[in-house]
Amino acid sequence: MSAATGPYEPRGAARLAETAGAWLLAVLWILPLVYAAWAAFHAPEFSARFSPLAPWTLENFVRAWEAAPFARYFLNTFVLVTMTLACQFLLCTLAAYAFVRYRFVGREVVFALVLAQLMIMPDVLIVENYRTMSRLGILDSIPAIALPYVASAFGIFLLRQTFKTVPKELEDAARIEGANDLQILAKVYVPLARPIYVAYGLVSVSFHWNNFLWPLIVTNSVESRPLTVGLQVFASTDQGIDWSIICAATLMTSAPLLLGFLLFQRQFIQSFLRAGIR
Repeated sequence: MSAATGPYEPRGAARLAETAGAWLLAVLWILPLVYAAWAAFHAPEFSARFSPLAPWTLENFVRAWEAAPFARYFLNTFVLVTMTLACQFLLCTLAAYAFVRYRFVGREVVFALVLAQLMIMPDVLIVENYRTMSRLGILDSIPAIALPYVASAFGIFLLRQTFKTVPKELEDAARIEGANDLQILAKVYVPLARPIYVAYGLVSVSFHWNNFLWPLIVTNSVESRPLTVGLQVFASTDQGIDWSIICAATLMTSAPLLLGFLLFQRQFIQSFLRAGIR
């Protein structure tokens, strides 16, 4: 009996250890969010006192909203992520289709150069990107924040892998019906890749909503600052340190992403499962 059950005991112990480790990481990940929610909905004197009888309040959100132009920051961020995602969808779709269906000299070399971009961190190019934006004369503007990211190597790679799985017979049938290349792309390839567009769109919006270093360097005014930079300015020592108001402002700026993930988490996970590398 011991010989039969022996091999399964280490597996059970390993599975138990993995489960315990996953729960530990989940608790460590959610603790800052729990504290931010507690401090945001309680008076400053209760920000470090966890009393179940502490009164709840929305005053911190009102004071945070009135202390900084968050409405403008939200508008700037919305325009930024929308502009960036629209350009990425357009350019990545055209590039991926060209790599899949067109044969031209140096195609594999060009695609290898695109893949090489995946190994270059965006922070490495900050100085050169800043010089480029300065030469274009668009510093301190939303296009200056978006321009270095409108062509995404990851998006091109992901869509190329997806377009390669589209049967050639569907394209041939569309051509027989008289469709041109753009019509085939819009009516055959794009609809079949819709889950991948959803997955990539969520990743792109999340990244550019939270991007901080490049917008901090390239913007200097309220008219172009996104939420991340505006929150940093709001939370600086010049404004005084009131953790309840700072946590309220943090929740305000992160609430759209949290709400979006809660609403679309099933589609998000399913999209990435279907977007696996084939």
